Amino acid sequence: MKKESLLSRKGTQSVLASLISILIGMVAGAIIILVVGLTTADLGLKSAWEGIKLVVAGLFSTGRNAAGQLTFGFNATNMGNMLFRATPLVMTGLSVALGMKAGLFNIGTPGQYLMGTCATLFIAESIPSTAASEAFALIQWGGAPAFAMNPAIIWFLAFLGGILAGALWGAIPGLLKALLNINEVLACIMTNWIAANLVTWVFDVSRLKNAIDGNKLSYVYKTAENGVQTSKMGLDAIFTGSQINGGILIAILLAIAVYIMLSRTTMGYEIKACGMNRYAARYAGIADRKTIVMTMAIGGALAAAGGSLYYLAGNTELFWSTYQSLPAEGFNGIPVALLAANNPIAVVFTAMFMSMLDICGQQLRNLTAYNEYITDVIIAVIVYMSALSLVIRVAIGKLAKRRGAARVETAPKGEAVTGKEQVK
Repeated sequence: MKKESLLSRKGTQSVLASLISILIGMVAGAIIILVVGLTTADLGLKSAWEGIKLVVAGLFSTGRNAAGQLTFGFNATNMGNMLFRATPLVMTGLSVALGMKAGLFNIGTPGQYLMGTCATLFIAESIPSTAASEAFALIQWGGAPAFAMNPAIIWFLAFLGGILAGALWGAIPGLLKALLNINEVLACIMTNWIAANLVTWVFDVSRLKNAIDGNKLSYVYKTAENGVQTSKMGLDAIFTGSQINGGILIAILLAIAVYIMLSRTTMGYEIKACGMNRYAARYAGIADRKTIVMTMAIGGALAAAGGSLYYLAGNTELFWSTYQSLPAEGFNGIPVALLAANNPIAVVFTAMFMSMLDICGQQLRNLTAYNEYITDVIIAVIVYMSALSLVIRVAIGKLAKRRGAARVETAPKGEAVTGKEQVK
C-alpha cells in the first residue's frame, strides 16, 4: 500500500495555509511601502527598499552605520522585547484555540485578561512585601508595615488569584451557552465591556493609583514598587537591555500542558468531541454542558494568566481608564490561534511572529520616515487571510487530489493503485 502524499495530510495543509496567509500579508505591506515611497518626494525607491527590509528583518536591525546604511545582526534588546511581548499573546492565543477545539468562539479574552490583571495587581500591591520601596510603603501603609510577606509568595498568590478571576469570568458565558444556549460571542462581548467598566471603577476608587509620580495619577503602580516581580531566570544576561523575564518560559510550559491535556487525556477527548458535534457527544455519554463550562473557564484562566504575567513583570504599568478601549492582547489572540490552526504548540510560534511584527514596526518608525502603522496593516491582512485559512486548506486539498489523480492516470499499465492513492 502506497503512503499518503505529504500535500494530502491535514497538518501540511494547515501549515501551508498559515504560511500563505503570512506571505500575502507581507506582500501587501511591501506594496504599501513601495507605493508610499514612490509617491512621496521625501522618500523614493531607496527608502522604500529600506522599509521593506525592516518589515521583513527589523527584529535583527542594529541601526545605521557611519555611512547612514542600515545594519543587521543579533539584536539582544529587540529579541528580548519580542519574547516579552509574545508572552500575553501566547496565553490569549491558547485561550482562543482551546475554545475553538470545543466549537466555541471565545471572543471574551479581553475581558478575561482584564479581570486577571485586576485581581493580580490588587493582590501584588495590597499585601505588604519585605522588598517594598520606601516611598510605596509610606503612601500605602504610612511607613514600614508591622507585617510583611516574602515577595515570592506574594507573586504566587497574585498569579493564582489572577487565574481564578479569569476562570470565573470565562465561566459566565460558558454557563449561558450550556444552560440557556445563548450564543457565546454575544455573551463574551457583553462580559468584555462589563469587565472594562468594572475594572475602571475598581481602580478609580482604590489606593493603587500612582501617587509617587505626580504626572501618572491615571496609572496603577508597577508591581516592582512592592518588590513583587517575575524572576529574570538568567534571561536578562542573554537578552541584555530588554524587558524579558521568566514569564515566556511559564507561557511555553502552559502551552505544552494544554497540548498534553488535549491529546493525552479524557478531558481533552471530551472537549474535542463536543467541538465536532455537541449532541453526538451527549449521545455518547459525554456531559456536554459541563464540558462547555469547563472549557470556557480554562480559557478564561489562560487569558487571565497572560495579563498576570505581563504586569507581574514589574516594568509595566496599567492605565486604569480601560473603558476607552479593550486590551489589544485579548483580540490579537484570535489571529494567533487561527494562524496556529488551534495547535497549542504552534500558538507559541505564531505569537512570537505577531510580536516580531510589532518590533519591526518600531524599527520602521525609528530608522525611516515611515510610521509603524504599516505593520498594523500587515497584521490586519494576515488576520483576514487567517480567517479564510479554511478556504485555502480546501484549495490545497483539491490540488493534492488533482495531483493524485494525475499520478494514477500516468501510472504504468498493470500497476495496481491501492490505499489512499486510489481515486474514487
